[in-house]
Amino acid sequence: MPTIEESVFIAAPPEEVFAYLDTPANIPEYSGNVVTAELDGEGPVRVGSRIRGTSKILGRTFDWLVEVQEHDPPKTAVSRSVEGKINFATTYEVMPEGQGTRVNYRIDADPGLGGVFGKLADALVQKAYARQVHADLATLAEILTEQREGERGTATG
Repeated sequence: MPTIEESVFIAAPPEEVFAYLDTPANIPEYSGNVVTAELDGEGPVRVGSRIRGTSKILGRTFDWLVEVQEHDPPKTAVSRSVEGKINFATTYEVMPEGQGTRVNYRIDADPGLGGVFGKLADALVQKAYARQVHADLATLAEILTEQREGERGTATG
């Protein structure tokens, strides 16, 4: 699974979107394959912060630890795995677009998820994970849009 890139529009300001993405405990809320995620140490998230989690991909469970490599709120966050069976890097780019925000997400991972599934499974794993990433970003947009609508409803009612 060399690289997967997906993008989503969210009807919320970049600062709100980035703040949500920047909270590790939120990851399992929108990511269908992340079981747990938490900041390893004191917050707030910054370059050098570590986030520990567990993912389940195609029926297999993996523990991981990533380190934040770049952190430029509310624009960019890049993390790279430093422990676990899978080597990967994730990038979130958050940009204003019209009345909301465009989130570009990219994940780079070793082929066969580091040999866990084997190289013959690369195409299958990449296709399945690309579908999952697309669904995750749709869920992210739904959560943040519903939060904004709930806040407006509370403010007016």
